[in-house]
Amino acid sequence: MLGSNRVMLRCMDGKMRMGRIPGKLKKRVWINEGDVVIAVPWPFQDEKADIVWRYTSSQLEQLERKGYLKL
Repeated sequence: MLGSNRVMLRCMDGKMRMGRIPGKLKKRVWINEGDVVIAVPWPFQDEKADIVWRYTSSQLEQLERKGYLKL
């Protein structure tokens, strides 16, 4: 967590990106360190991304069971 709705993300492609939590997600969902999220990189700045979804623990278990995610 960097403050001001920003977080540092370690992405699947091996890059570190600064992620922005949009207002509609910020008001509904709490994002903590260690959470798995979906982030969409900005088209004009590859080192920044928007967070669009946070997985719950039950969703993570299903993804691991189906083989989509390996933590």
